[in-house]
Amino acid sequence: MSGSVPPGFDFRRDGAAALEWAARYLEHVGEYPVLARSAPGDVRSRLPATAPDAPEPFADVLRDLDEVLVPALTHWQSPRFFSYFSVTASEPGIVAELLAAALNQVAFIWRASPAATELELHVVDWLRDLLGLPAGWHGHIEDTASTSTLAALVAARHLTGRTAVVFSEHAHSSVEKAARLLGLEPRKLPTDDAYALRPADVEAELARGGVAAVVATVGTTSVTSVDPVAALAGPCADAGAWLHVDAAYAGAAWVCPELRWSQEGVERADSLVVNPHKWMLTPMDCSVVWTRRPDVFREAFTLVPEYLRTSDEAESLSDYGPALGRRFRALKLWTVIRCFGREGLQEHVREGIRLAELFERWVEEADGWGVVAPRRFSLVCFRREGSDEDNLALLEAVNASGEIFITHTRLDGRVALRLAVGNARTTEEDVGRAWDVLRREAAALRA
Repeated sequence: MSGSVPPGFDFRRDGAAALEWAARYLEHVGEYPVLARSAPGDVRSRLPATAPDAPEPFADVLRDLDEVLVPALTHWQSPRFFSYFSVTASEPGIVAELLAAALNQVAFIWRASPAATELELHVVDWLRDLLGLPAGWHGHIEDTASTSTLAALVAARHLTGRTAVVFSEHAHSSVEKAARLLGLEPRKLPTDDAYALRPADVEAELARGGVAAVVATVGTTSVTSVDPVAALAGPCADAGAWLHVDAAYAGAAWVCPELRWSQEGVERADSLVVNPHKWMLTPMDCSVVWTRRPDVFREAFTLVPEYLRTSDEAESLSDYGPALGRRFRALKLWTVIRCFGREGLQEHVREGIRLAELFERWVEEADGWGVVAPRRFSLVCFRREGSDEDNLALLEAVNASGEIFITHTRLDGRVALRLAVGNARTTEEDVGRAWDVLRREAAALRA
């Protein structure tokens, strides 16, 4: 055997079979139980204990994909996946991932991949413009918001030399995790009635001293609350603390001008993260982090060994984050933006909000049900009358049905069910089915 093609593998034939498999999967994904119906260890018990000695045909891989792996998948591409923040890997983005894998760029410095570096810088400028963000901000792509936030806190620690991070009790867990990884003190604050940070509480922490960064969230995971970025920016600047904004989910909504109310004050942040892989039709993983202080990022992250030194007068994006090797993620974001355009992205966001509004209205109008938090984007938090145990039992029942998949959170100490709309394949019929399943299972539990 020589080269990159093993015996029996035909790139065109087997590649076409894989593309056909993917197309068929997307056509029928709504027919699968949304939540995986498998127990821990089920997949491993069906796989050989050791790797094969002889090459196996690709057709066998597709067979085992169907028979072993697909039954143990939770189908994030399903139109009735309403958990966490619903996502979509669109067909243009999927094809772009294939092209990126074929090109296999490792863009640690400009010379290693001029196209990957310059396209990334260019496409994040496109996205910045689409979202109505300030001109001149420097952006690059990381894998997830966890890494983007970690990078921002590294920059904050480097600049300030301080040891504390302030954030709300509803901030994403990645903020506290990043603080722990960096040896920083996490200062988690309670929130107001709208589940947002209180500026007075943040100012009190700044007065205590030692604050390297304040992390404000636009669209928290539990309830999509919006921290008052504009009210926090001045006190942070006065105290010399870095202000990082986590808009990983809701930042995509800014492609619609009518939703930019939640952007107020963001122009004064030191850094910002938005995830196109959440609500902008881009396959996982693609997280864009912008900063108005790129010099601080460069100072914190630049480390150039001799074997990477060149005479090129060009940016290397590894100077702005923790990773050296970098995938060609810009290719899929560029492809998605080109294939959908501003109008297509706006239509996708607005339809998700319309469907969430519809579900919210059904809940509000039904006896024995209630919405428990304001719906700001495409997430509805609600509950059935009864105890927390009753609502958790309902959650388990609807998920066990396989027809939908939702999750829960706790608001004011009580269980709240979450239904998040965001998949491009979700229709009014799918949301209606979710409501039917919830009412059916609630009636069955009462009986």
